[in-house]
Amino acid sequence: MDVCAIVLAAGDGQRMRSKRAKAAHRAAGKPLVRWVADALAEAGVADAVFVVGHLADQVREALGAGCACVVQEPRRGTGDAVRTAAGFLEGRTGTVLVLPGDTPLLRAETVRALAACREATGAAAVVAAAKAPDAAGYGRIARGVDGCVEAVVEDEEASGAQRAIREVNAGMYAFEAEALRGVLGRLEARGPRGVNLADAIALLAADGQAVDACPVPCEEILAVDDRVQLQQAAAALNRRICEAHMRAGATILDPATTWIEASVRIAPDAEILPGCSLEGATEIGEDCVVGPSTRLRDAVLEPAVEADRTVVVGSRIGARTHLGPFCYVRPGSTIGSDCRIGDFVEVKNATIGHHTNAAHLAYIGDADLADNVNYGCGSITVNYDGAGKYRTTIGSGAFIGSNSNLVAPVTIADDAYVAAGSTITADVPSFALAIARGRQEVKEGWVLKKGRVRKRKG
Repeated sequence: MDVCAIVLAAGDGQRMRSKRAKAAHRAAGKPLVRWVADALAEAGVADAVFVVGHLADQVREALGAGCACVVQEPRRGTGDAVRTAAGFLEGRTGTVLVLPGDTPLLRAETVRALAACREATGAAAVVAAAKAPDAAGYGRIARGVDGCVEAVVEDEEASGAQRAIREVNAGMYAFEAEALRGVLGRLEARGPRGVNLADAIALLAADGQAVDACPVPCEEILAVDDRVQLQQAAAALNRRICEAHMRAGATILDPATTWIEASVRIAPDAEILPGCSLEGATEIGEDCVVGPSTRLRDAVLEPAVEADRTVVVGSRIGARTHLGPFCYVRPGSTIGSDCRIGDFVEVKNATIGHHTNAAHLAYIGDADLADNVNYGCGSITVNYDGAGKYRTTIGSGAFIGSNSNLVAPVTIADDAYVAAGSTITADVPSFALAIARGRQEVKEGWVLKKGRVRKRKG
């Protein structure tokens, strides 16, 4: 099929009450207009132009490089928006799809069906039509006695009988290219909608040209005009994403509380527990157990990782490593396989080798830990002196006793020991024990002499 598309993404979205362009708002990890662009691409419609206007640069950024845009200024309705793309239409043949840029639930198969309907019928125009349980706010599809489409009647203009119609205009059209070029110049501004593309349907039908309707699923026509509809769209997309992962072999115990962005990859036999948020370029390997209440963003989990009540951002976690509960792995970190990064441990811009443990209550920042390190409870890398950040290096087999401070830059060599409670400011060689704490002094009877015996309760 010879098919091209015009996507309307110039609206100001006043009901969003936002400093951001409506089409650039995100649902399930992608801007609204990007969902439409991806549906076109998946449907095989590579030739498209996007009409932008309000905060045009934001919409261009949301679309990314390679998408052609034209600017509608001033913005005077959907018909005027299509006129803005007159240069794109010049010399076209075949089918021209006109789609709104704020319908993220639109699927590629619906795009293909709309174009195929126009091609099969040879109609001058095909309106995407849905059967809505509540048609309020939608234009109604008015048909003649022969069942042919005669017009789209806007909700505010509909008669009582027309308001009872449940077949509604989805705001998506397929035009024969020449018919669209011919009718655009005849559209006139009417009321608050300005130049309304839907009026083209009545004009073409009055000319005796064939106009048809293509049924589309009601869910897919949801246009996002406010924050409530944004949440509705995001929830519907999330349901689709969760179902796709489950059908591909992942277990998701509670999709209602699990939010997964479109770009996330989950291997078969991974298990996602309730309350998780999986975002960005996250990849979860087979046999991983994620959650409950875990957030992963741009994180890579190799097979059989367990992440319990954990946040991982921009980091890679090796196979069979256990994270959490309540640990935080910050960007730029790589943790090896068979490690334990336990409760209330923070890792930042660090590399950690295989079989290394930091079981609880620790900070590992700007550090390189080799294999088989034991990093004791309450220990920290002192990486910042108020002006710069410095790295700590800990060799293979080293033992860091509890409540130690490693003042960077410093190196703890292979198989060295740091005694509990030490503040280390100089390098420790292999097989050495470093003790850096005050000598203990015990003063017998001091409590009695000073009258410091504490009162008991109960």
